[in-house]
Amino acid sequence: QVQLAESGGGLVQAGGSLILSCAASGRPFSSYAMGWFRQAPGREREFVAALSWSGSNTYYTDSVKGRFTISRDNAKITVYLQMNSLKPEDTAVYYCVVGSTTGWGRFEWHYWGQGTQVTVSS
Repeated sequence: QVQLAESGGGLVQAGGSLILSCAASGRPFSSYAMGWFRQAPGREREFVAALSWSGSNTYYTDSVKGRFTISRDNAKITVYLQMNSLKPEDTAVYYCVVGSTTGWGRFEWHYWGQGTQVTVSS
């Protein structure tokens, strides 16, 4: 059984930065992808970013391109999300995910973390 634990959320002013981390306990299947989703109040959960096993392929939703960077440390089974130039609309609960790659830019997410709150004040 794989469990994911996010950390690094908090309150930040607009324009500020945060780094989210997510560590997996238990080793997932081989060549797993890792990523982040978020859910704002009253809105559906949305994809934010994902990273292939090798780290050579990254994917971002348009609203965070150029501001967020996803990275991973396979030795630590940890994924990071560096968030810069934060905006109030980035306020959400951020969830870490682990899954398999099913095609170019396509994933099936098998494991979800419990989420960490990010609040950006204006």
